[in-house]
This record gives sequence, C-alpha cells and structure tokens, in this order.
Amino acid sequence: MGQKILYLECNSGISGDMTVGALLDLGADRTFLQKSLESLHLGGFHTEIGRVTKCGLDACKFDVILEEEHHREHHHSGGKRHPGHAHRTLRDILEMLREADLDENVRALSEKIFYILAKAEGRVHGTEPENVHFHEVGAVDSIVDIVGAAACLVSLGVKETVVSTLREGCGTVHCQHGEMPVPVPAVTELAAQYSLPLEFTDTKGEMITPTGAAIAAAVRTREKLPKRFRILECGYGAGYKDFEHANVLRAMFVEEETSDASEESLWVVETNVDDCSGEQLGFLEEKLLGVGARDVWYSPIYMKKCRPAYMLQVLCDEDMLNTVQTLLFDESTTIGVRYYPVERRVLKRRMERMETSVGTLRFKICSRPGGEAAYPEYDDVRIACLDTGKSYQEVYETARREAQQKLAGGNGAIHP
Repeated sequence: MGQKILYLECNSGISGDMTVGALLDLGADRTFLQKSLESLHLGGFHTEIGRVTKCGLDACKFDVILEEEHHREHHHSGGKRHPGHAHRTLRDILEMLREADLDENVRALSEKIFYILAKAEGRVHGTEPENVHFHEVGAVDSIVDIVGAAACLVSLGVKETVVSTLREGCGTVHCQHGEMPVPVPAVTELAAQYSLPLEFTDTKGEMITPTGAAIAAAVRTREKLPKRFRILECGYGAGYKDFEHANVLRAMFVEEETSDASEESLWVVETNVDDCSGEQLGFLEEKLLGVGARDVWYSPIYMKKCRPAYMLQVLCDEDMLNTVQTLLFDESTTIGVRYYPVERRVLKRRMERMETSVGTLRFKICSRPGGEAAYPEYDDVRIACLDTGKSYQEVYETARREAQQKLAGGNGAIHP
C-alpha cells in the first residue's frame, strides 16, 4: 500500500470551524474531540455538530455556541465575531494548554498553530509574539476551533498533508481594528512567511481567516499531491456565508499509488548535423555519456536539398543542460540546438552478480508486473564467450535462464 495523505482543498478558503467540520466528516473521533475541548475548562460554551447544504452539497457544520450570548454576528465564510470577549496573550493561551488534560500530540499541534498565528500578528502589530493580544483568537470560539482542529488531526493519525491553493475573496471586512482589506493583514503575513499559495477571486467577502491560514501553515508537509493516487475518503466542512459557489472546505484522504516503475522529469537536447564524420559523432557520444548524460542516440534524416544528415538526441537531467549544450557546440559542427522537457517512467532495477555455468556475470534485475527479469551485462557476456568459446547467443540465453531460476527460488516469480 502507498502512503496515506490528507488533502485540504481550499476552493472556498479555509477557517478553523470549516477545518473541524471537514475532518469530522472525514471520520475524526467525536468523543476524542469532545474530551479534548472539555479539558480546557473554558466554560460558558457548548458545541453543535450538524448538517447543512451548500449549493447542493451536504456538509458537516461545526459550531461553537456561547451560552451567555443569544445574538451572534457572523462576518466571514467560516468564522464569527463575538464583541466583548476578553483578549488573551499567547502566554495566557499556552498556560491554558499546559494546564489542560490534553493528549500530548494535540497540545503540541495546538501550541504550534497558536505560535504561528502569534508570530504573524506580532509582525503586523509590531510586537513580540509572546506579547500579542489576540482578539478573535483570544475568543472562546477561536480557541475551540484551533484545539478542535488539532484533536481531529491527531484522531485521524495524519502524518502528511497537502494544502491546495487558498482562494480568497475581495472587498473589506470589519474587525476589532475597524474596516480592513481582504485578505486581512494577518493572512497576508502568514502567506508570506509560510509560502501559502493564494488566488484572488471576485467573490465579495473574506474566505480565508487568520485561524484557517495558521492551521494550513502548521499542517502542510508537502507542496503537491503525488502524480497518481486513489481517493480513500472525503469530507466536507461548511462555512457560514452563502456564496454563488459551494462554501465548503473539502478534506480527502488519498493513497499514493505504488508500482514497479518510477517517474522522473528529464530533458531532451537535440540537433541536426550534416557535415560531421561518424568518428567525430562517436567521440562526442563517449564524452556525453562520460559527463553524465542518461542516453545518446542518432537518427538518419534528410535536410535541405536532400542532404543526408543525422539528428543527435541527448537525454539528460536539468542540471546537465548547459554541460550537454556546451559539448554539442565544442565537439560537433552544429550551430544550434533544441531542448525540451520530457517525462520518463522506468522500471525499478538493480545490479547483481550471479554464478552461472558459463561464469560469474553481472545482471541487471528489473521489476516487471509479471515478476523480476534478469538481463546479463554485455561486457560480461563477451568475456564469457571468449573464455568458453561459445556463441554470444548461447552464453546469453544460458546465463539469463539460470539467473531467472535463481530469482524464482527467492520470490516464486519467473519472467520469460
């Protein structure tokens, strides 16, 4: 089985409660979440977990209900604002986490998210992270969102996370400091500090909250998904606002597909020559392979006025481009080259030395879908032919057959 990866698809931005909702919908343990929140001893709130429909999509909605407050003021896609909450510093929050009976992994991840957010707020307000007076993050609902997201992630056993491009709206939003442009300064600071990819849209309103951006920065371990994978599970977390698009955060568990082949990105450098001798091209091939080119080959072609010529092509890594091009200019008569990227898929292989009835030879062992296949190395076959007086074909086939039988003894598979 391949590696299991969490993918957060932020087509409608990201916020704390959207994250919790999506992870709950993905299968996070509700009991573990509730016990984690109860251990904070915050009081004065309770949580509600329900279902809502966003543009026809059924999604999980995680809500924090403050018991002393009946009128809630929602101001962005996933979060909410509660006027009058006491402000807390990072020290206050870290002390709260240390005193809580939290799972150590939940505590560590919660502290990481809070510190990331405090660092960004400190840069915005010109103060040290420890002295930042949080506004919304100091509010009960935002503390619950962060600890709740950490509890859900730990519950799901998340080790690797990919976060998509974060889509953001436009306009302004009202906060403790007054009217602020979207994205708010803390979000832009987080995006800059942690290289979060952003995409601005024409949607009016805030789609990325500082809490959501901090969670994304804290959990992202990979920049992109593997080239091939299969989706194992999918969950949707609902935001508060209704947009023309589905205001949800989608979370998926994907599994990277494994195979006997690996993929790599290489470059082809090519040129046409009609006035080089075969010896000169052969010397050039030796030099190209000697400096690390993956492969070199020639094709007969006809050029202008039907002149017979060769197209020389070189397969190499990107960091070899300048070296390869320099050799082509120095060691051939070309005055121009072409180059372009290619994708290559190759079988896994290894070199192994084996005893056979025709001598000790090196084999290239390739992993094929039907089993491992052994290919004798030419230089060793040549020496065996000279030593035994047998033909090339006889030595090659004997060595290959005996190597396959040895491989079959190890894994029960023989490739013809």
